[in-house]
Amino acid sequence: MASVTEEREATAVFMAFGTKGDVFPIAAIAAAFACDQKQYRVILITHSSHEMLSSHLEEINVACIFISSPPVLSILKEDGAPRTSESLFSMRKRNVTRAHRQECFSAIEKIFGHGPSMEGDFIVINFFALEGWSLAELFGVCCLVAAPYVVPYSAPSSFERHFRNELPHLYDYLQDAPTDKVGWKDVMHWMWPLFTEDWGSWRSTDLNLSACPFTDPVTGLPVSHHRLPSPLLLYGFSRQIVECPGYWPSNVRVCGFWFLPSKWQFSCDTCSEIFDPESSEREDKWCPSHTELLHMGFLRNPEAFLRVLQIVLDRTNYRFIFFTAGYEPFDRAIQMIAAEASQGVGRNQLHDDSVSLYGGRLFCFSGAIPYNWLFRRCLAAIHHGGSGSTAAALHVGIPQVLCPFVLDQFYWAEKMFWLGVAPEPLKRNDLFPEKNDNASIQEAAKVLLRALHHALSPEVKASAADVAKRLSSEDGVLEAVKILKEEANTVEMTVEKGYRNRGPLAVCFVSVMDVQMEKDGINVDFINPCYLCLLSIADAYRKGEERREDDEEKCRNQRNNSSKITSEKRGKK
Repeated sequence: MASVTEEREATAVFMAFGTKGDVFPIAAIAAAFACDQKQYRVILITHSSHEMLSSHLEEINVACIFISSPPVLSILKEDGAPRTSESLFSMRKRNVTRAHRQECFSAIEKIFGHGPSMEGDFIVINFFALEGWSLAELFGVCCLVAAPYVVPYSAPSSFERHFRNELPHLYDYLQDAPTDKVGWKDVMHWMWPLFTEDWGSWRSTDLNLSACPFTDPVTGLPVSHHRLPSPLLLYGFSRQIVECPGYWPSNVRVCGFWFLPSKWQFSCDTCSEIFDPESSEREDKWCPSHTELLHMGFLRNPEAFLRVLQIVLDRTNYRFIFFTAGYEPFDRAIQMIAAEASQGVGRNQLHDDSVSLYGGRLFCFSGAIPYNWLFRRCLAAIHHGGSGSTAAALHVGIPQVLCPFVLDQFYWAEKMFWLGVAPEPLKRNDLFPEKNDNASIQEAAKVLLRALHHALSPEVKASAADVAKRLSSEDGVLEAVKILKEEANTVEMTVEKGYRNRGPLAVCFVSVMDVQMEKDGINVDFINPCYLCLLSIADAYRKGEERREDDEEKCRNQRNNSSKITSEKRGKK
């Protein structure tokens, strides 16, 4: 085996799950790293729904391994009605999670399971690929974290209290850690889900590791003889936009925004071939004239929203480009409106992925095109507050109107308002009426008109231009590659390979989490399967203190029984 290890290349694995906004920035770093570090074997692991990346990545020798789990699960049908009961949906979530983790294990085993790992090997994960942390530990590989946005979840309010009560030795170990070593700041900033029952049971049962990271699998005590460095956490945003508070872990590095190569962002091969990234000309050589961009997420009533746009168009001289992102309910509603238009009046079918409505002033597009190119030809960007859309609008210096839906989108929406490049964030129900009646449509149109008027004011335009000027010298992807190169040369191995559970589990991991998340509070109509562990914990412990006390008692009994069995075995020997 040693000879095999000596002959093979050092390996860099980039494991990223979630939607395009979660995955594509990590793919951009993987591509740039492969081009810069040709001595490395570079592999991207992601959902099979992102298979379009493979043709671009394989050109630069980045291998792809695709996992069959979907980026999102929906409890709703396309018409907004419940797809199934909550209990059946929870069962489906568990099944998807189980299969997802097994596929991830198989993928990492194929890469690192045939001999000792090398000093330069590492795995980069995003926040929706936390299984990568435990798999890196299992195979003795360094694990790093990369995310294009601030961590989108925070620890429950009682997490520290329960952790201290259940794992006092580990709590003291993490609290007393030197600044450059893994410590309590890392746990509270992003690692806390790894100490919950969902991940702990998988680690101990399926991977045969200790239930809690940084503990001995037999005694349950902290591994005090070898303190690991604080995990490198790369953020793909700019210090010009996001302040970095002192309570963040010591090894957080802010790179600047991560953008995909422009050629990757076209759904049309012809447009991709024509596109010249060096050209500064504003002429549209392959698409209709672009004045506005509208890009939204999942909606229950697309017909009502299209009526809102029609009213706004009637009252202004704007034109809109509406990116449907291939969302079937929207595409179906657009085709229905197009079919109702009389013999080409008010409707023009331009291509399979595009339709022009309302006298050519609403261009509906289900394909993809680089935002950095498109936004330069727009007055403003109206979007959901995703990190990629936000970064592109900031980079080119146009005003924004944001209507956040989930997770970090609310953070970005508030941040853009605070920076002065956008009006106050719109509420989903204000902009997207649940009902298709005239009063609701008229009110939503007023909301959008007010927001556009504010966004296009001289003050907001000036603020957007100023921010773009400050960002112009940054290259987030190159900075991330530079940091990864430095880390690969100096990193310590995360764990000795084979350091696994060799006996009965003798530690009670934190199984009691007061996770104060209600489904309605975090809007889980569409749920990232890789985020399911957090939601499952919320489901399990939403009944309150009585249930928590019962579980605490069970954990104590389990720990006492385990200790008793161990003592009896020692007595017999």
